[in-house]
Amino acid sequence: MSVQQEQARFLIECLPHIKRFYGQTIVIKYGGHAMENDTLKQAFAKNIALLRYVGINPVIVHGGGPQIGSMLDQLHIQSTFREGQRVTDAATMEVVEMVLVGSVNKDIVNRLNLAGVKAVGLSGKDAHLIKARKLQMTRPGSLTSLSSDPAAPPDVVDLGKVGEVVRVETSLLTALHAAGFTPVIAPVGVDDQGEAYNINADAVAGAVAAALGAKRLLLLTDVAGVLDGEKKLIRSIPRAEISGLLESGLLTGGMIPKIQCCVNALAGGVDKAMIIDGRLENCILLELFTDSGIGTEIIKRAEDADAGEPPICLKIR
Repeated sequence: MSVQQEQARFLIECLPHIKRFYGQTIVIKYGGHAMENDTLKQAFAKNIALLRYVGINPVIVHGGGPQIGSMLDQLHIQSTFREGQRVTDAATMEVVEMVLVGSVNKDIVNRLNLAGVKAVGLSGKDAHLIKARKLQMTRPGSLTSLSSDPAAPPDVVDLGKVGEVVRVETSLLTALHAAGFTPVIAPVGVDDQGEAYNINADAVAGAVAAALGAKRLLLLTDVAGVLDGEKKLIRSIPRAEISGLLESGLLTGGMIPKIQCCVNALAGGVDKAMIIDGRLENCILLELFTDSGIGTEIIKRAEDADAGEPPICLKIR
């Protein structure tokens, strides 16, 4: 088969997927290696441009942890971590806003505009887009207590200006989509007193997807997806199976909050959530527009799995 025939075959394979997503909202969490490699940055911008040109409404929520860490180092501001999370004091919060809302957000917007996308950079402060509150994080008291009594009261972990999403104001986002613009959101929220908070980008993406009733939530990561005990990709996971995977130890570390984000998005009305490998060039198109996809989908029920897949709980590619 010639190269031209292969290209035509791929376009035909894309057609039913384009029809499925036409006019729909897709929320994409952009982060990890995909934000650091120049080739992947350009591919990401072109992927978003293609989505727009075929009638799909993307919303982008981006991270920026490595960039924040680099700037803190340059400014000789020492970071403190508790329970694996950066404590965000007042000085750190200024850097977070400067990096996320400033340099990172505007670089993404600029690349999208160069690719033909009318992109607009936002943070939670714009039109009170992301209403937030201080994150109340706790850990079992027995972890720090001299006593091993499991009934000991929980320890409160103060992370400073780290927040969680209370509400997403969607009117600005829908107005931008109606006018042909693509929102690019930095994960900074604001409370009723105007205090800014640094929020996990995955959590923001899930909250935005739920608030908009998105057709899909895509989380770009630096792994292939959720892997089984033999390190093979799990194709599809109904949310009822999540607790079993947690108990088995297959879900660990940074994958746990990503899965929780997906579960919350499904509970909020999102059709499906996908965890995909952002290190693959054109990963968004490969996930949305091919019959097999490339990552792990988190679904409401086994029967919600993509057409053509056997209705079993864990499908391994």
